[in-house]
Amino acid sequence: MLVVGFAAGAFRANCYLLASAAGARCVVVDPGQDAVAPVEKALGEHGLTPEAVLVTHGHADHADSAGALADTYGIPVWLHPADDALVPIPTCDLADTTLELAGLEVRVEHTPGHTPGSVVFRLDTPEGGRLVLTGDTVFAGSVGRGDQQQLAASVRDTLLPLADDTVLLPGHGGATTIGRERAFLAGGAVAR
Repeated sequence: MLVVGFAAGAFRANCYLLASAAGARCVVVDPGQDAVAPVEKALGEHGLTPEAVLVTHGHADHADSAGALADTYGIPVWLHPADDALVPIPTCDLADTTLELAGLEVRVEHTPGHTPGSVVFRLDTPEGGRLVLTGDTVFAGSVGRGDQQQLAASVRDTLLPLADDTVLLPGHGGATTIGRERAFLAGGAVAR
């Protein structure tokens, strides 16, 4: 599986392109502010064709370029309906479901707390790995701002049950694993 990630915009939010391999169709996750040019560069470098945009939550640093990419490539933008008011473009509603996009199976899990419509995206790689794109729900060594009670429940119910070697790709900062974060997350993490 191919995962291409980069930080964009003033808030250095992570945007990811996910594909089965170079030269394949892909999904674009969280194209925030100033992400169009780096997305197009990554598409060209890896020979990728975008099939959809997935958004972990509706804040501009994660969704600002979604509309431009949707218009340019004629692709849908998927967002949880509880965040529709935050993104002034037409979107497809996400729910707890599994999407088949670009030859990938993407499990969507609602993790409210940072925003009412925050979600995480879970994927198993053909190589046997496990990935979770966490948006602003969890970072390396921190959790997102927002409703701390809801965030704690989302982390407890959705992320803590995962295997220690599950790789977390957060919305800001570097990657981590559930194993590295387990003690911190289980012990009542403080807001970032």
